[in-house]
Amino acid sequence: MPFSGLPAPRLPAAALVAVLLAVAIGGCVPAEQRPSGWVYPLPRHQPDDGLAVVNRPGGEGLHIWIETDTSQPGLCRPRWIPDPARLRGGNGPHPSSFGLAPREEFFQAQERGPVRLALRRQAEGLCRRRAPRSVFVWEPPPRSAADYRPPVLPLLEEPELLSTPRAIRRAEKKLLGLPLTPDDLEEPLEAHPGGL
Repeated sequence: MPFSGLPAPRLPAAALVAVLLAVAIGGCVPAEQRPSGWVYPLPRHQPDDGLAVVNRPGGEGLHIWIETDTSQPGLCRPRWIPDPARLRGGNGPHPSSFGLAPREEFFQAQERGPVRLALRRQAEGLCRRRAPRSVFVWEPPPRSAADYRPPVLPLLEEPELLSTPRAIRRAEKKLLGLPLTPDDLEEPLEAHPGGL
């Protein structure tokens, strides 16, 4: 190769020192103290309903819970819960979760493409299991507190929450094989809402 007469480009001394210092500092941190960045399925109750994100040193991170929304007939979409559990032992053979991690950490995890892709795969798989005849509709997870809209659930009234004591007694007697009495079959008169 012919010599061009120009000197080879060189890094300024300050830039070279900065690069060497960064390599030295980064190389001094033991592997167990660095986050591995792993993202993998970690079921809670059934396949596809949880995702592990190792984003802290020592195998700690997030256990993101995935839920489905089938409130519209024929459609299944993810219902996001931005309150993940804290992951422990995420780099090892027996990961577990406990307590709650901060929401801000959930939103920060959404900045990573592999996390969003894995969440989409898990949500789609969960919809196929829970609502196989429904069409999967992808809705990306919220990336900030301002983006999160909690689901609007129907309000339950007191009569929907509590059974009457006679209904409970009837059910107990049926389970035990005991005969029902006329008292068990009578329902008390409903009291007026105003107490009159």
